[in-house]
Amino acid sequence: MKIAIIGASGNIGSRITQEALTRGHDVTAIVRHPEKVAKESVSLEVKQGDVEDVEQTAALIKGHDALVVSHSPGWGPDTDFHKYVEVAEKVLQAAKKAGVKRVLNVGGAGSLYTEGGVQLVDTPDFPEAWKGGALAQRDSLKVYQEEQELDWTFFSPAIIIEPGERTGKFRYDTENPVTNERGESKISRQDFAVAVLDELEDPQFIRQRFTIGY
Repeated sequence: MKIAIIGASGNIGSRITQEALTRGHDVTAIVRHPEKVAKESVSLEVKQGDVEDVEQTAALIKGHDALVVSHSPGWGPDTDFHKYVEVAEKVLQAAKKAGVKRVLNVGGAGSLYTEGGVQLVDTPDFPEAWKGGALAQRDSLKVYQEEQELDWTFFSPAIIIEPGERTGKFRYDTENPVTNERGESKISRQDFAVAVLDELEDPQFIRQRFTIGY
């Protein structure tokens, strides 16, 4: 499979890139700063791109079987969180222009629901520092849910993502966080990437959101 990955130099995007290469796929890493991506494989091509430029993005992803979007405008106090929504809209436009029907977006966990039916971002204990980004990611999910032409998947990860082992063993849900016996919603960055590639190779959540956890 030929996979384009937007944001391939980030903590998550780099793991997804590594996992895809390990599985024998051809990868095009689309990043703002190509020097941040080590050219470690003949199956990896690194391209400079601006995700907000629809025409450029369409040209870069044309001919690929799938597009993974692992782009983040940031989470700091000066971040323009509306860019999450703008990027979602522009990526979908670019995919249509390029004829790339399969799009998997790495989103956030804040739009997942508690057992009481409240989205995490709306709960009283949700960290204020994360709220702007989480609300923007929720709005991005709505953009994808309104898309009827492409085969999109929106991946809301576990609440806690940290370095760890690649086990390939985790559980799935579509609307609620997957928690362990201690009530923790956790996943390693490595297994995060495994879930992305598993979904690309054997789609289970076309035009759906999904989440994972141990």
